[in-house]
Amino acid sequence: MKKKLFLLVSILGIVLCFSACNSKQNKMTEQTEMQRKVAEFAYVTLSAPELMAQLSEKELQLIPIFIRIADIMDHLFWLQTFGERTILDTIADPYALDFANINYGPWERLADNKPFVSGFGEKPLGAQYYPEDITMEEFKAFGDPDKESHYTVLRRNEDGSLKTVWYREEYREGLEKVYELLDQAIELAEDRGLKNYLIERKKALQTDDYFASDMAWMDMKDSKLDFIFGPIENYDDKFLELKTSYEAFVLVKDEARSKDLEKFVSMLPALQKELPCEAKYKTFVPGTSSDLNVYNALYYAGDCNAGSKTIAINLPNDNRVAAAKGTRRLQLRNSMEAKFDKILMPIGELIITPAQQGNLNFDAFFWNVTFHEVAHGIGIKQTINGKGSVDKALGTEKTSWEEAKADILGLFMVIKLIEMGEITNITPEDAMTTYIAGILRSVRFGAASSHGKANMMCFNYFEKEGAFERDEKGQFVIDFDKAYQAMNDWAKLIIITQGTGDFEFAQQFRNEHGGITETLQADLDRINSAGIPRDIRFHQGLKVLGLE
Repeated sequence: MKKKLFLLVSILGIVLCFSACNSKQNKMTEQTEMQRKVAEFAYVTLSAPELMAQLSEKELQLIPIFIRIADIMDHLFWLQTFGERTILDTIADPYALDFANINYGPWERLADNKPFVSGFGEKPLGAQYYPEDITMEEFKAFGDPDKESHYTVLRRNEDGSLKTVWYREEYREGLEKVYELLDQAIELAEDRGLKNYLIERKKALQTDDYFASDMAWMDMKDSKLDFIFGPIENYDDKFLELKTSYEAFVLVKDEARSKDLEKFVSMLPALQKELPCEAKYKTFVPGTSSDLNVYNALYYAGDCNAGSKTIAINLPNDNRVAAAKGTRRLQLRNSMEAKFDKILMPIGELIITPAQQGNLNFDAFFWNVTFHEVAHGIGIKQTINGKGSVDKALGTEKTSWEEAKADILGLFMVIKLIEMGEITNITPEDAMTTYIAGILRSVRFGAASSHGKANMMCFNYFEKEGAFERDEKGQFVIDFDKAYQAMNDWAKLIIITQGTGDFEFAQQFRNEHGGITETLQADLDRINSAGIPRDIRFHQGLKVLGLE
């Protein structure tokens, strides 16, 4: 009996030991996986000492104020996308904590918003802009016209019914601090355009009416500093793509490089006429008071800092402003260079056949990204068949298709300008090769990203049309003639889809062609196994800028 008891205890001990060891091993595996995910974001230092040396004393004093406002925008974005940052107090693993900061919550933005912290389910489609249990039927039945504003959240009354709350009320506590800081900035601002913009932006935050401040920002032509802040993009609202997210950029202008881009703005109406589609889709006349400038980024906060980082800006989003004055396109050169050096070039060297790797270069990447932003301001804005604006007609498909349009029309314009002799430092082959390598960079943003969906559709379209084939080593060999034809055909299809407001086709096409195929997954697996970063993150702040 004692022998049997001893044997039983021994077996139980072995089982418990094995279980503990297995649990420890699982924990180590999870930690290693989290370390790998964090390492996918390469650190970049945000500074611009040469450009900052050209600023006046008062302009330098503005930067800390702007950064303090940006930090409040960052906090408000946390509230919008997740809620209070109390999640950070519950995460013991330092790598998981770091990853939660990168993603602004427990959902991985570049992996279809899958949860990576235990205890959290799927991310609500409407983030914190709507009640988590809201249904589309309930939203449609709700009679308040303010429900469709970009600047309201939906909440429930005590009886469970819906109500709208304006941002100025929902986020009052943080915004009150912003108003005080803006008063300080307005007092310091020497540039007339910057001062007026800050005055109007304060009014906008207080009223949730941004038209006047957007118009003032369009008139801000001469300031060496730019400060973009407030609720701007609607990427985080996956329920209706309506509600805008708080973010902030602090930027310093590269005046010499900006001057080199001036001539292109006046060419936009002519480029609009060159689009590869019927004339009835080309009636929109782009504004020529737009500007096209180069900046270095000094600080990111909120939406633009979550997951993949913005490297170029095209604003305002208000079509009324675009019709009256165009838009401003800001190229963030230091962030752009970081992504090219750390991500795109290593991808190209791995995935493009050696004979065509000479066509990969930063200048081509710069022009492609620059004209991606320009392309948002051309094309078609109103449907041709009475369905209203393209945005309204395409609904939840509008952002993915707009990003697809900007991608392909950006490339189209670059190649057209090379042929016209206006861009002289790259060839059409450079633009196309760098573009195709760039698609592989962007599809890694995942299906939760509108940019990722757009790039998947483009990649699959190019592959189907024979724009490239894989050799025996699995590297891409580009057929430039077929690639140029695919570019034109894809651009035409997008413009027609937008122009007819064909939501059903847009949704069906994206569902069928906006995913990762087996061959594309094999390409991405090669890239991931090579340890190439997925995106960047920043060392930033007053100390980095030498202002502390």
